[in-house]
Amino acid sequence: MPADRPVALDEYPIHQVPLSMKHVATGDRNAYDRCIFHVFDHAGRAVLVLGLGVYPNTGVIDAYATLRLGDDLLAVRASDALGDDRLDLSTGPLRITVDEPLKRFTLRCEADPADPDGLSYEIAWTADFPAVWEPHHVQRRGDRLMLEGRRFVQAGSATGWIRARGEEIRLAAGEWTGTRDRSWGVRPVPGEDGGRAAEEHRPDGFHWLWIPARFEDRFVMVIAQEDADGHRSLSEALMVHPDGGGRGDVQLGWPHTDITYRPGTRHPERAVVHLTDPARKPLELGVEVLASSPLAVGAGYPPAADWQHGSWQGRGWTDRRTYDLSDPSAHPMAAFGVTDHSARFTLEGRVGYGIFEHGSFGRHDPSGFTGYDSVAP
Repeated sequence: MPADRPVALDEYPIHQVPLSMKHVATGDRNAYDRCIFHVFDHAGRAVLVLGLGVYPNTGVIDAYATLRLGDDLLAVRASDALGDDRLDLSTGPLRITVDEPLKRFTLRCEADPADPDGLSYEIAWTADFPAVWEPHHVQRRGDRLMLEGRRFVQAGSATGWIRARGEEIRLAAGEWTGTRDRSWGVRPVPGEDGGRAAEEHRPDGFHWLWIPARFEDRFVMVIAQEDADGHRSLSEALMVHPDGGGRGDVQLGWPHTDITYRPGTRHPERAVVHLTDPARKPLELGVEVLASSPLAVGAGYPPAADWQHGSWQGRGWTDRRTYDLSDPSAHPMAAFGVTDHSARFTLEGRVGYGIFEHGSFGRHDPSGFTGYDSVAP
């Protein structure tokens, strides 16, 4: 077996612990480092969700892209053994290039020669606002640390092209919005043994909102995670202004959200997020859902049944498929995963666009949900 050798990143004075940059400070098998990008049009026709992750202690790198068009969800997934070059953000046909850190990225998916009508794209993603930290995220189940993550979020714009089903979609400036999230830390990957924590500390309910909303002159970020009784374990409401304007970030109080669900489901159709400016003036962030992309279908987020992030698929694994979302009963587990909804937002006469990421499972007293089988009337 070859000896462990330094990697290129070890040449730079960026070390945080006395280890090579190919290693992380924790031996937890659930260590991860990944990103997610959203690219969507303002008419609600298309939602592209893509991301890439590395799992240093299981030796896996993987990536995915899903495109929601009408009732179809086109998915491309790839996985491989993690190599030493951590600056190479690619696997299979999927690649993310950092052209300028925190500013400009190129997102690519190569076409499949065997399926020229399948999904491919080349997109320039450009930041319009500075990246901002999200709250430090810690989640335990009993005494077991299940998640500890550090994340930042950013909003921007996108140009380029997407090809799918024999059609080319041009991403015109001003007609598409982009958001992104970078996170790293510890988060369960497949194979985690829940043990006593899973058996004796199964949550009664979980309610999650992650809402990056981009306006022309400001970016609003709202996060809320609540337990079954409404106890808030993660909360953020922040207004961010463009660099160079001399205006700092503004906290917007303790967010409360009223959601209108599609009858018989937990699918949000519209919402109002109640915020408060520093002068205690109430603000209402209005939300109108345009299109929806369930992350448990195609994108590899739990409880996906066919593939999940960090799972070993062998070397050089690539998978392409199309899911029909017209019949929700065909994907029953999607309702127990987070869904990313592209949305139109309003705030004090302004109109903006962003993602209304929502997940609500089990009991949630503030919403009137009594259990895992409870839905809106």
